[in-house]
Amino acid sequence: MTAIAENKPAYDGQVLDLSGKSGARAFKNTLATVLIVLAFVIAMIPLLWILITVIGKGYHLLLNADWWSQSQRGITVRRAGGGAYHAIMGTLIMSLITAVIAVPIAVLGAIYLVEYGKGTRAAKIVSFMIDILTGVPSIVAALFVYAVWITVFGFNRVGFAVSLSLVLLMLPVVLRSTEEMLKLVPDELREASYALGVPKWKTILKVVVPTAFGGIVTGVMLGLARVMGETAPLLILVGYSKNINLNPFSGFMGALPTMINQDRTELALPNAADRVWAAALTLILLVLVLNVLARLVARFSAVKSK
Repeated sequence: MTAIAENKPAYDGQVLDLSGKSGARAFKNTLATVLIVLAFVIAMIPLLWILITVIGKGYHLLLNADWWSQSQRGITVRRAGGGAYHAIMGTLIMSLITAVIAVPIAVLGAIYLVEYGKGTRAAKIVSFMIDILTGVPSIVAALFVYAVWITVFGFNRVGFAVSLSLVLLMLPVVLRSTEEMLKLVPDELREASYALGVPKWKTILKVVVPTAFGGIVTGVMLGLARVMGETAPLLILVGYSKNINLNPFSGFMGALPTMINQDRTELALPNAADRVWAAALTLILLVLVLNVLARLVARFSAVKSK
């Protein structure tokens, strides 16, 4: 009994010490939570500010059916009217061509890095070059394509040349995101497939890629959002046209970024300012719609466990 009585105060003291440490941890946890939420709010302020400003100043033209069905042919900066059909179609066509070229190369490159090239010299070279492309400014990519497409081969300034420069910008985004998604696929799925005698290429095609499909689609949409708003390649590689031109291999083409650039110097004129804000809002909506469609495709194409 004496020994117990002697030890009891020390035990009580330990309990008090632990309570103090627990209280300090709770305070640090609460402080970290507050700081994280505060950082999130601060990051959201400029985003919401931009969205509210663009929507407030550009929505009224989008409510007019002519905006979606007519071009700016014959419309001067001082006149109202016309639409953005030529710019919307030009943006979609050049972005589609970019995706058709960049996505297969990026996905196959990511598959090579993850499934075949681990630790090889070739994989290190590919990874190093992708890191370089990630930091290349859009104007540098446009000047490179200009030097090859126009200066060396003598072709004209056309929409397809813009797509080639955008490929250089989209490729590293899609490849890196696809690479990370493939790395997240559990090795147990690969090993189970190999144990059943399935070849490696078929395992990748039927097991690995479908498992990571949702993340791959997200990466593709991030890449498209990255390139759809680029202006430098459009200014250098194709001229802006107010007419409707759906042929990327001939003539100038309209695009939403260059439509914005066309009227930005005349923002003092109400009609020009309205078109600038409406074109900016249209570009945001295009990216939003493409993201929603991609999410739906990824959701219904995902591998479902039975």
